[in-house]
Amino acid sequence: MSTGTPTPALTKNQSLVLAALEKAASPMSAYAILDELRDHGFRAPLQVYRALDRLREQGMVHRLESLNAFVACSHSQCHTDGIISFAICDTCDNVLEFSDDVVTERLGAWSKAKGFRPTNTSIEIRGTCQACSAH
Repeated sequence: MSTGTPTPALTKNQSLVLAALEKAASPMSAYAILDELRDHGFRAPLQVYRALDRLREQGMVHRLESLNAFVACSHSQCHTDGIISFAICDTCDNVLEFSDDVVTERLGAWSKAKGFRPTNTSIEIRGTCQACSAH
């Protein structure tokens, strides 16, 4: 991820969790990550959650609220764009990460008009991806 600022060095656990998410075919729960990494010395969910929290702080991992699962960031500038959006296929579990300037502008204008100060904005769209729709 190239953001213009150096990425802090990752701990061994953070690197392992990130690698597991990067190679995963679909979003993973913390317990699925734990199962995947047991051979690497992971024994407790807390180890996974600590690594995930730090990776999320660094913008390297996202939590999909509707799935209670995590994905590696695939949009290198998402943490500077403000609003992170995900299209989640209910058939194949594929997740597409994207941003949209119009949505960002509209939600920003609404927040300003209402005096609301968002701390985190994530949009999840559930449906069927193009590949699955073709079948």
